[in-house]
Amino acid sequence: MSHSRPPFATPQALSDWLKPRLPSDSLASWGVKPGTKNVHNLWLELSEGETSIVDSSPPLRTVNVVTVRVMGKDDLVLVESRQQLSDGSFRDRFRPLSEKMKPNETVEEAVARAVKEELGSVIDPGSVRIVPGSYIKKLEERNSASYPGLPVRYVLHSVDAWVEGVPEEDFCTDEQEEYQDLNGTMELEKAVSGAESRYYEGDSHLIMMVSLESLEVGKLRELGSLSEIRLDVTIVLDGAVVMVLWHCLLSHALFAKLFVTACDILA
Repeated sequence: MSHSRPPFATPQALSDWLKPRLPSDSLASWGVKPGTKNVHNLWLELSEGETSIVDSSPPLRTVNVVTVRVMGKDDLVLVESRQQLSDGSFRDRFRPLSEKMKPNETVEEAVARAVKEELGSVIDPGSVRIVPGSYIKKLEERNSASYPGLPVRYVLHSVDAWVEGVPEEDFCTDEQEEYQDLNGTMELEKAVSGAESRYYEGDSHLIMMVSLESLEVGKLRELGSLSEIRLDVTIVLDGAVVMVLWHCLLSHALFAKLFVTACDILA
């Protein structure tokens, strides 16, 4: 019978527990293979209560995630395009603003925190209104891109939200440390996750920044109504700082169809 594991005392204790339960080549790739995180990252998530792990075969990681479809002028939707990890590698994202939920946090609290943490340096985080009736909850299980070999179950809480002041021009936000000091481990946390900068781009046309290697443009064009799609692989780098590019993308009516198609392509 599977059961949830209590928190691990150290990253090494977590690593020792995982080794006999995961394929050796999978665990060895964590933090080494581009786009993956390491054991320290997972330990921090577990310690903060953002993630739980079930002692099954293989272990199952469970994460509650709030997804916010940030809506600006003319019902444009803010979409995260890609993320640069602290090792300099990139992961295609193409999804709305999202954050792992904290223990005992309500959806409303998580939405407010997500907007404040990710956009608070460029907008008033108090100007957030959740669209009535937009809340949807669903479960998804998939292989984890962050931790290969460790399946993940996402409990997704999604809402639409009107957010005032989202810039229409290009902009960048800076994020500070994500985790609290855990028994003197703040220096470790800084070394693992670092500060994070997120870059945004706005335009009145349909805009998408994607990796040409991972996206089949023809499949997107088959959707129709996408004649103004613009591919742009220019990335603004700042050393090894973690960065995410966002875009005010397209009309709300077309967003859902395009989002599902792009996720299928990028999976």
